Amino acid sequence: MGDSQLSIFQPEFNRSIQVEARPERLTADAGALLLRQLMDATGLSALLVEHLVDARSPLFVEHGFLELLRTMLLLPAQGWRDQLDVHLLRADPVLRLAVSERRGAGVLSARPALCSQPTLSRLLHALAVPGNREGLGTVLLEYAARKKRLRHGPKPLDEVTLDVDSVAQEVHGYQPGSGYNGHYGIQCYHPVLVSWDHGDFLAARLRSGNVHTAEGGLEFVLPVLRWAKTQARKVWVRMDAGFPGAELLSGLEAEGCRYVARMKANRKLEELAAPLLKRPVGRPPAPPRTWLHELTYQAASWSTPRRVVLVMVERPGELFPDHFFLVTNAPVEETCAEELLVRYRYRGLAEKDFGDWQTAFDPHLSSSPRPKRHYRGQRLPERESLTDSFAANEALLLISLLSANLLAHAASLIDLGTQRRWSRSRFRQLVLKTAGRVVLGKRYITVVIDAARAPLWQLVTRELTQLARGSPCQHPLPA
Repeated sequence: MGDSQLSIFQPEFNRSIQVEARPERLTADAGALLLRQLMDATGLSALLVEHLVDARSPLFVEHGFLELLRTMLLLPAQGWRDQLDVHLLRADPVLRLAVSERRGAGVLSARPALCSQPTLSRLLHALAVPGNREGLGTVLLEYAARKKRLRHGPKPLDEVTLDVDSVAQEVHGYQPGSGYNGHYGIQCYHPVLVSWDHGDFLAARLRSGNVHTAEGGLEFVLPVLRWAKTQARKVWVRMDAGFPGAELLSGLEAEGCRYVARMKANRKLEELAAPLLKRPVGRPPAPPRTWLHELTYQAASWSTPRRVVLVMVERPGELFPDHFFLVTNAPVEETCAEELLVRYRYRGLAEKDFGDWQTAFDPHLSSSPRPKRHYRGQRLPERESLTDSFAANEALLLISLLSANLLAHAASLIDLGTQRRWSRSRFRQLVLKTAGRVVLGKRYITVVIDAARAPLWQLVTRELTQLARGSPCQHPLPA
């Protein structure tokens, strides 16, 4: 590696400390090797090749398609902004090893290094074409199905629950298709997402920032619902108060799907509930109480009456109990009000997972139409046609969710029956962001990590070994 070194810093508080820069093979992302092993062991790498199309001319290809896709997935999983930070990381030895298709000790000495930021930008726009966006959606579903088979075996599950929600993704500037959302008070996109109770995001659709929460909900949910019916005998859909419109509820009923959703209060519902909103006479006990009442309600836009459950919740220090409404198509003989409330409250886990994704990845959907005028210093004979930046942002959203699923799967491997689910951020900080030194020998590449992190790595690698052998995970997380 050479003996050149550069003195960088000597702090005043302790003059015996010197900070030097040396040309050594160091990394802060040794955990990328674990994620690469997980991608191969679960077949995610094969899914990417199967469902995504590389339309580049082989004459001008310097980086393999799968290597580029791995780069785009691993960098955000490691906490990097793939478009902004890849230039700084191009020479990182472990990242190069993790994305490379080549084998042997010559990987690090061979060219090229990691791809450049413009190459990733071109990849993003290649993934934005309709066929590849559909392929990314298929990869999300197929990867979730493989994880389910690893945990529970090939037989269909008795029951699964899909959680549908929308989020506000703030943008800075005026990206195509974004809009001002008065509810959130920001310029944003307003995508709709669906996950299931096994911790995976299953689908997403990018929408303009000013659309209603339920806009296009039925069209979006139906393909995922029909896929879920191949994975389980019974499917539930869980939603918040922005979704239960007449079209969506009727469509779910036509598919034979059960649903539970919170309803926005209105004058007619409040009139129905008014005789029931009474606290029992006497001093309330110390623990808060909950009362449930069955109602039958038909909104003006509904073609038929539906079952509504009034939920009254006693709050400490409040004069009147709080209340809200749940709508469902499950008959009371099948699911009583108490069971329905418990099922709906488990939605909090899905909302926590949405928050975990946004905290760990902070996806910035900022693709804008910038036509290329030069290539390698030569002016183009004509301006490049504008790319579909809205579609590119949707592809970036899907990539972010796929990377989040990969990271969540890796985090689940460290659970040893303690019933404690590691967040993506915690797993990244304690396991993936492990410092390492790469020692290049004549035949082998040795990655040396901190011994303090070794027990965590041993927990993960034990489960990775089981996955590579095709065995179910020994310590699955609770459903």
